[in-house]
Amino acid sequence: MTDLSRAYAALLDAEDPIASLRDAFVNDDPELIYLDGNSLGRLPKATTERVARVVREEWGADLIRSWDHWVDLPARAGDLIGEALLGAAAGQVAVSDSTTVNLYKLAVAALDARPDRTVIVTDDDNFPTDRYVLEGLAAQRGLELRVVRTDIDKGLDLDVLRDAVGEDTALVSLSHVAYRSGALLDMAAVNEIVHGAGALVLWDLCHSAGAVPVRLDATGADLAIGCTYKYLGGGPGAPAFLYVRQELQRRLRQPIWGWFGQRDQFAMGPSYDPVPGIDRFLVGTPAVLGIAAVEEGVRLLAEAGIERLRAKGVALTGYVIDLAREWLPELDLATPADPERRGSHVSLRHPEAWRLTQALIAAKVIPDYRTPERLRLGPAPISTSFTDVWDGLDRLRRIVADRSYEGFSSEPSRVT
Repeated sequence: MTDLSRAYAALLDAEDPIASLRDAFVNDDPELIYLDGNSLGRLPKATTERVARVVREEWGADLIRSWDHWVDLPARAGDLIGEALLGAAAGQVAVSDSTTVNLYKLAVAALDARPDRTVIVTDDDNFPTDRYVLEGLAAQRGLELRVVRTDIDKGLDLDVLRDAVGEDTALVSLSHVAYRSGALLDMAAVNEIVHGAGALVLWDLCHSAGAVPVRLDATGADLAIGCTYKYLGGGPGAPAFLYVRQELQRRLRQPIWGWFGQRDQFAMGPSYDPVPGIDRFLVGTPAVLGIAAVEEGVRLLAEAGIERLRAKGVALTGYVIDLAREWLPELDLATPADPERRGSHVSLRHPEAWRLTQALIAAKVIPDYRTPERLRLGPAPISTSFTDVWDGLDRLRRIVADRSYEGFSSEPSRVT
């Protein structure tokens, strides 16, 4: 049985090999407990200095001369993400656009590579923007979007996926870690199933990059996209990343033909001729300030090391589960209990989850809410302590015990 004392949480913090990296993040309110790192990561102190330097010196003083090094930012930041966090060798990851736009670009490229196939496969608990993009593509092209049933707490059953994929399948698109429950898919097993049917796989890594080891090259993944404002700490609206396996790059052509994907772009040629490498999946002028912020966040994660981040993420989420089971029997676990089957966040189910979320925020604990009736807790491994988890769950049990959440509105706001 887990020691339930706060002293035990302090002991875990004292033994944490990456505890010192918590000081690398801005923390203006020591009383605030932040358990929403899976939605928006904390601000690295180095980012404030880096962005100020880019604005003041590179833009302010050097002006257009800074493009001599800005032009390579998408690939440079992509290589850093790929090698440190995604198990991807150089030349396969680039930072550009948004997650949704990158998903669209790669999905279209994949469908065009399988022109005689008529089915796209995803699951009904995939992140909404993924499902919407795939639904739109299916409608535009007269294809079938085959949506398989998922247990929203336990995740996708691979036998269900296996039954849904066949010789008519062009593309399978899934989330590595489920946004609602944190359920973690076996990437290698999924890739094997899909490739066995001759289809391509497009992974959403938004809730795994920076928290869960991802082995894109080793598992034979084809395509992947992900955001940088969660565990990667790139900040709100930071540009996303995309991955295209090396041997697919020359064979795939994405649908948005922009000048940053053009061979010899400053020749201003009369027709589109994409470069052979990962840059062919770029479109327009990169978001320099955003990518600079991404680099700083990823450097901290690289310093921690993805295996140590994963070990701490497992320990933190396990601690959440242990405390919730002992202190909060009114809340049901809506996340896989097996650490091998979950990412780095935990969902707890309760009929009053929305009001519990609001009461926690008022008590200076920041979680978030997801339908249906889920209180989601995301302790980011690089910036969350075990005492944060203990204090957060302690405040939650007090709120449940005294029913103070009943003083809050039951009507969810626009942002949950």
